[in-house]
Amino acid sequence: MARAPSVPAATAVGIVVLLTAAAAAAFRGAEGKSCTNAFPGLTSSHTERAAAQLQRGPPATALQPVVHRHGHDHDHGHEQHLTPTDESTWMSLMPRRALRREEAFDWLMLYRKLRGATAGGAPRRPGVAAGTFLSDASLHDVRLEPGSLYWRAQQTNLEYLLLLDVDRLVWSFRKQAGLTAPGTPYGGWEGPDVELRGHFVGHYLSATAKMWASTHNDTLNAKMSSVIDALSDCQKKMGTGYLSAFPTEFFDRVEAIKPVWAPYYTIHKIMQGLLDQYTVAGNSKALDMVVNMANYFSDRVKNVIQKYSIERHWESLNEETGGMNDVLYQLYTITNDLKHLTLAHLFDKPCFLGLLAVQADSISGFHSNTHIPVVIGAQMRYEVTGDPLYKQIASFFMDTINSSHSYATGGTSAGEFWTDPKHLAGTLSTENEESCTTYNMLKISRNLFRWTKEIAYADYYERALINGVLSIQRGTDPGVMIYMLPQAPGHSKAVSYHSWGTKYDSFWCCYGTGIESFSKLGDSIYFEEKEDLPALNIIQYIPSTYDWKAAGLIVTQKVNTLSSSDQYLQISLSISAKTKGQTAKLNVRIPSWTFADGAGATLNDKDLGSISPGSFLSITKQWNSDDHLALRFPIRLRTEAIKDDRPEYASLQAVLFGPFVLAGLSTGDWDAKAGNGSAISDWITAVPPAHNSQLVTFSQVSNGKTFVLSSANGTLTMQERPEVDGTDTAIHATFRAHPQDSTELHDIYRTIAKGASILIEPFDLPGTVITNNLTLSAQKSTDCLFNLVPGLDGNPNSVSLELGTRPGCFLVTGTNYSAGTKIQVSCKSSLESIGGILEQAASFSQTDPLRQYHPISFVAKGMTRNFLLEPLYSLRDEFYTVYFNIGA
Repeated sequence: MARAPSVPAATAVGIVVLLTAAAAAAFRGAEGKSCTNAFPGLTSSHTERAAAQLQRGPPATALQPVVHRHGHDHDHGHEQHLTPTDESTWMSLMPRRALRREEAFDWLMLYRKLRGATAGGAPRRPGVAAGTFLSDASLHDVRLEPGSLYWRAQQTNLEYLLLLDVDRLVWSFRKQAGLTAPGTPYGGWEGPDVELRGHFVGHYLSATAKMWASTHNDTLNAKMSSVIDALSDCQKKMGTGYLSAFPTEFFDRVEAIKPVWAPYYTIHKIMQGLLDQYTVAGNSKALDMVVNMANYFSDRVKNVIQKYSIERHWESLNEETGGMNDVLYQLYTITNDLKHLTLAHLFDKPCFLGLLAVQADSISGFHSNTHIPVVIGAQMRYEVTGDPLYKQIASFFMDTINSSHSYATGGTSAGEFWTDPKHLAGTLSTENEESCTTYNMLKISRNLFRWTKEIAYADYYERALINGVLSIQRGTDPGVMIYMLPQAPGHSKAVSYHSWGTKYDSFWCCYGTGIESFSKLGDSIYFEEKEDLPALNIIQYIPSTYDWKAAGLIVTQKVNTLSSSDQYLQISLSISAKTKGQTAKLNVRIPSWTFADGAGATLNDKDLGSISPGSFLSITKQWNSDDHLALRFPIRLRTEAIKDDRPEYASLQAVLFGPFVLAGLSTGDWDAKAGNGSAISDWITAVPPAHNSQLVTFSQVSNGKTFVLSSANGTLTMQERPEVDGTDTAIHATFRAHPQDSTELHDIYRTIAKGASILIEPFDLPGTVITNNLTLSAQKSTDCLFNLVPGLDGNPNSVSLELGTRPGCFLVTGTNYSAGTKIQVSCKSSLESIGGILEQAASFSQTDPLRQYHPISFVAKGMTRNFLLEPLYSLRDEFYTVYFNIGA
């Protein structure tokens, strides 16, 4: 359809009129919606813009002022100034709680003051939000348990933050301010010619503030303070309050509706980083700096409205502005400066929030991470003003994502955009679930939980944190993260448009949110209710200790290491009083994924009776130093259909174990065989922990290099031993060697001397074995047996693999071979091998396996092969499948 006319005048009756009209103006032709990243000449996604900019460099900077005309003034030759309708539009921004006539008058006077008109009266501060919200537990009081999964992720991130160099981080800021810039700038999206430069520095300030609170690492404290000092010098040198790594001319382009890559997005990151340095790390200098920035941009926006109209300002927001409204609402709660509240309102995006205000699922076609932060800002507006509309907007948005636009991981977006609701089957690719969107959706669910205490929001947080956040780190490699989380069959985190990033030359938007995510892993485990009777809500099961100062208690949480053989997730909470016993209340989340049958809790070994999934277990008592609460949650396998309402895709389902999404090792197969029974145990079984003792890698040395026996695509070859783990090469070079009787378990290393008969099963093809013909078979006959004997070369540490059906014949390689050499069969003749070549080629070193089964591992039956299932977060470079075509 044709583009709708400009936003019409709205009355002061309420914001809904303005929002609805603005939403109607959000649509244009087949190219998409003007409300989403619609600046002329710009591609829509960060990915595309980065590629285009790196190829051709930044666009020209010489610009002419643009005259914005509308309505009956279209034919006039002068600039369009504020019209009477602008005041009506402004009035609809008024907080809905300010309903008295005098308050409405004050709001109008505030607007007239903003645009420079002479008017009397002073604005009133909006009321506070209704209701009592849960309070955040300070990161300073939460410590993750050393050695735990979350602690390792935190420490990996800490290593990366400490690796980064202050001079390189602030290089472009100093250059922009005209200061000496020692060293060299970083590359990637922080490169000196990239328009988004500086955004990662803002994330770094937020991440280091939260990481320092989480660890109190002195070296990190000094490093982040140095960044603040350097940026303060830059801001003082420029003298206007402006602070950025790029020139103010970028905002001339924004205001002229000319192409430029999201400068307000970067400004939000810098402002939020400074604000976090103040609120979390206590740096007062940072508060002064962010106030100076807010005042500078208040003047800029005021000028746009005066020179053109408020509609021109709304049009300039059709570009990624990050969470400008969010950070400004936060700032207002600190400064009580109505200028900051006004500016926050002016970054609420009516053409998007309007759709949510009328509860329309019309978010398809919108750039996801442009708009999720706008909703977070709307949530902060609710907290500041108490306007219930913005609470409704946030809850409807969350419900919309969960019901129609999210994957089993909790993540959302395909190629950075939302697609048609409940049509996700066609979106599965390498470019699913932008990491930034998961980071921001967690904020939305967290806020909703703080307001409502609804278990569904805590359940979502758990799912997205485990599968969407933990999955983006490459093990314990500091500074190696991903942009997207592939959901398509047979893909890898390492093989996509972006692949894994690098420490010093990526700095994508998802690197920024990534370092923040891993710095605040302890921020959503505990929430307090600060009333006469202290209450603590424990909503995530993450091994940690919390210093509950309000109650004078120390809460220590331990979680038993989970394996696929376990039927329960078991948690223990120890509560100790610092002084005498303190009466307080504990509210403990009972996850929705568990089951009432078998669920239980004991307090000091006394059974507390039945507990219900999707609720809280509440205990109020005078706590002593020896109190111990034990929780037992049944945990089972289940499948979850993809969010697609078309019947032909009903068979596409993900497999979950409690909150853990399981991925099948696969290069594209996804046809599973559920069988005729309805029980999932009919086609998925646990991998016993003892199977790890049967894993082995066979290696040889050739031309000074170490090669490993590898099975890939049905062929046995020798491949060069990988230098890093977590690869498909490591998988293909790992075998499970076990006796034909699957009930007989033994350690392979103890059976060599006996010449044991074994089956050799490729790690990623459970139930499939290598035959004496060097093929693969699911039938375990005598033709699949090998005799594991001492190495023919006489080396006490080597073994040879003799064919069970052909004694005297062995698997052999060759001499002086290279990667890709195929395995063959050779037999010993009655004559001794010339030069011992056969003996050398048939002898392998039996080494520790390059890969082991994850403690949570299962085998799923497939139509043509079985799949090894492991948690998605545990995979690194391996190829995998998230959704299976079940019963195809």
